[in-house]
Amino acid sequence: MRDNQGKDLVGAGLTAAIGAGIITSYAVSQGQHPLVATGITIFSALLAVVIYQADLI
Repeated sequence: MRDNQGKDLVGAGLTAAIGAGIITSYAVSQGQHPLVATGITIFSALLAVVIYQADLI
């Protein structure tokens, strides 16, 4: 396994949030409530950071 020290959690979170934000912004343009879209984006970013920290990807 790789060494978890030195991982950039902020970078991983921002990358995940940007990716999820692109998809959820499209969903908002199609009529989804903005708060639901924001919740999905935050959840996705947090989950990505947890998965990255657990060294699953």
